[in-house]
Amino acid sequence: MDPELDAVLDAVGPRLRALRRHRGITLADLATTTGVSESTLSRLESGQRRATLELLLPLARTYDVPLDDLVGAPRTGDPRIHLTPIRRFGMTFVPLSRRPGGVQAFKMIIPSRVDPLVPAPQTHDGFEWLYVLNGHLRLVLGERDLTLPPGEAAEFDTSLPHWLGSADGGVVELLILFDPQGMRTHVH
Repeated sequence: MDPELDAVLDAVGPRLRALRRHRGITLADLATTTGVSESTLSRLESGQRRATLELLLPLARTYDVPLDDLVGAPRTGDPRIHLTPIRRFGMTFVPLSRRPGGVQAFKMIIPSRVDPLVPAPQTHDGFEWLYVLNGHLRLVLGERDLTLPPGEAAEFDTSLPHWLGSADGGVVELLILFDPQGMRTHVH
């Protein structure tokens, strides 16, 4: 067999063990979630069993990571990043980070509208930091109704009722850092 391929396959087990431990998941919990037996998972992590697609797919799904990340697949030479936009509430969110849990980064695009929307503030757990790239953002935060031009930033606890929209009906583009655990953003 190819020595480079052997090296990639030999590194899968330790990579899986490190990921599981980093996430604080037990083998028993992982077995329950994936449907793969504890003994198989243990042998896979220790290198006593080679990784197969049938074993890696449920793990990738459980960890919410691309299959390439689990196996440490070598780069294909294509430097492009293929981001999959998410459309919610009439807005587009482009994920800029793929790390589940912890701080998540998004580019948010609020489309132009002829008729202004009536704000419907929502709440959820977490803490959000945003930076306006383009357009004029209307930020309703509790009792405050703010307009943020390009270059302005805001941060707030998302348990406070909040709503984001266009202040003038035009397109708004912004960067968002969201921490579901509610940690404030620190810039050093």
